[in-house]
Amino acid sequence: GMLTIATQELDLQEDFISAHGFGRPGKYVLISVSDTGAGMDERTREKIFEPFFTTKEVGKGTGLGLSIVYGIVKQHDGVINVYSEQGKGTTFKIYLPLIAEAAERPFAETTAPPRKGTETILLAEDDRDVRNLTGTILRDFGYRVIEAVDGQDAVDKFAEHAKEIDLLLLDVIMPRKSGKDVYEAVKAVRPDAKVLFISGYAADIIRRKGVFEEGVHFVSKPVSPFELLRKLREILDQNLHRSGTL
Repeated sequence: GMLTIATQELDLQEDFISAHGFGRPGKYVLISVSDTGAGMDERTREKIFEPFFTTKEVGKGTGLGLSIVYGIVKQHDGVINVYSEQGKGTTFKIYLPLIAEAAERPFAETTAPPRKGTETILLAEDDRDVRNLTGTILRDFGYRVIEAVDGQDAVDKFAEHAKEIDLLLLDVIMPRKSGKDVYEAVKAVRPDAKVLFISGYAADIIRRKGVFEEGVHFVSKPVSPFELLRKLREILDQNLHRSGTL
């Protein structure tokens, strides 16, 4: 197979917008991503950007990837379309508006790196690459890290190290048990357990889905290493901090 990524500058006029039903007149950059794979049928194509929709078997996909992409494009006043036929591959087209001139912004003030720690953190993340990277960041800043590959593994690891763990860093959506399920199981043993949820899905969407209650700490992926480390220190250093909670 072949994966093709291309960019193109476009000047969208009223006739184009009327014909396609999106956007507003102006200059755009078009990013196209095409493959020569199996393609998809019409029913799948219509649902492709819906949250939690997936064609993968249970435990193999969350259905959040493309809905996150859709949200990012919309936040930048852009449009994303998909063209696909079974047996003929798929093309995603992303239209992003071009700005007239570079924005003038003051240089950001130099921010001191987060304070290091020595606590033990249970890291539960089913994406191996994300788990490895996050674990490395935490260890580089002095933390001891116990890694879990999914929700059930997190519950099992907590049972083994309950007295040692100072904080849970839980992905919201995981195979076998969700982050919420893990937290509920842990609270039954340690009601005072500290937790930081992390997800590629926005906080308001997570709340609307009823994944967990108000007041818990949460950060969205992608998160910068320093932002993550500062949030961890905030939670570890205080029993309750209202800033940054859902």
